[in-house]
Amino acid sequence: MSLVLEIIGLILLINTIAAIITVFRQPRNIAATWAWFLVLVFIPVLGFFIYAFFGRRLPKNRMLLLSGSTKKQVSSLINKQKRQLGKFTADQTPNYQILNRAQGQIEMFMNTATAPLLGNNEVDVYTKGTDFVNQLFTDFKNARSSINIEFYTFYADNIGHQTLDLLTEKAKQGVDVRVIYDAWGSMGTNEKFFRPLIEAGGHAYPFLHNRFNLIDMRVNFRDHHKIVTIDGEYGYIGGMNIGDQYLGRKKKFGNWYDCMMRVHGQGVQGLQSRFILDWNATDQQDKIDPNAADAIAKYYPEVKTDGHAAMQIVASDPISSMEQIKMGYIKLIGMAQRSVKIMTPYLIPDESVLDALKIAVKSGVDITIITPDMPDHPFVYRATQYYTEQLTKLGIKVYAYNNGFLHAKTMVIDDELVSIGSANLDYRSFELNFECNAFVYDKDLANRMEAIYQDAILESTLQTKQIFAQESWWLNFKQHFSRLLSPLL
Repeated sequence: MSLVLEIIGLILLINTIAAIITVFRQPRNIAATWAWFLVLVFIPVLGFFIYAFFGRRLPKNRMLLLSGSTKKQVSSLINKQKRQLGKFTADQTPNYQILNRAQGQIEMFMNTATAPLLGNNEVDVYTKGTDFVNQLFTDFKNARSSINIEFYTFYADNIGHQTLDLLTEKAKQGVDVRVIYDAWGSMGTNEKFFRPLIEAGGHAYPFLHNRFNLIDMRVNFRDHHKIVTIDGEYGYIGGMNIGDQYLGRKKKFGNWYDCMMRVHGQGVQGLQSRFILDWNATDQQDKIDPNAADAIAKYYPEVKTDGHAAMQIVASDPISSMEQIKMGYIKLIGMAQRSVKIMTPYLIPDESVLDALKIAVKSGVDITIITPDMPDHPFVYRATQYYTEQLTKLGIKVYAYNNGFLHAKTMVIDDELVSIGSANLDYRSFELNFECNAFVYDKDLANRMEAIYQDAILESTLQTKQIFAQESWWLNFKQHFSRLLSPLL
């Protein structure tokens, strides 16, 4: 028996030493570091298998593939805009007051996210999947030269097959069709599903794919983008993917409430650049040179509209330590003078975002957050409930959406500044996923978003101290336990 205990003790000692070496040898968020350390120590041996799939960083040589000529293409434009940043005037844009107010944020995104200010955009917003898909299919049918698609989820279900059939038809017509999908988020979808499109001359690849995916087991870094561009003139960004559930056709979720923005104008250039960046990292054989004359003509045509919305397309990823979208959220909250409105399916803010919210609400800013009233991930949902209670105690109004599942990721500041994109208010979106948001400077869009928030509140329940007081001890335990896992969720 003593020999067995000695062996167990030796294993635990070796396991602890290995855990220290594993989690502390690479820089990462301190909360995530200690969370992984606890996993490795309290789940001996097995914890290292979990870490192999969910905890390792992407290899640096693969990271470098995501930089290059695409970023260089906009650097001169950004440098020119920096020199011109000054006082916007009424004859330049009806949104001159908003742009003047947001100059600090605009320059921050230029410096950290290589994001130029792109103006003259017409924008439309869709909260129902059917409306989004109907317009998307119309734009597909009218496509003349190119269709670029990048979705976290592209399911091989009814709407997935309809989308594939339409893309295949366009490829046969000579339209350049390219699809990037996340292998984890599109579970069940593979090359066989896309074969008709490929045989028609189109292209489809899982993000950062390689032939040795079973060896390269990092599943924690997901391509969470929802980006579409058509002919370099029209684009989409937001929270919706391709799948029946996003149209409210899954009994598990029922009605699906989301937010997708259609862009017509210069803003599409930002979406196009992000797609090309990801495409060149994914497909090593058929790269796009964004500086070539034919690529500029196809992907970056001159687009003239009557729109006035200005925007920056901001991406963040595990490559950079800047956490650009999180910085944008914090900057927006800090700029708020009257109100902050947030929609997020996952409310798991880190300390910096929590502090920004605390400062704002204690400064007299009215803060409203809308989250789902049903889970799609149990631990994430319980952690969201934990933070809902904490924020409610601070005086922040948090609503639980009752009419199905709320999946929108939006923020509106003082009915002037808007963010719409793929990034949730959680650790995963800030540190682990490849995310993309549009930060829009437009009073008209902000007014439309205000109406969307009011409609959602009518179908939501305000969370109160009385509701939390009635929760069982077991539910309370699950919430507190899930909160400990926040950096890993």
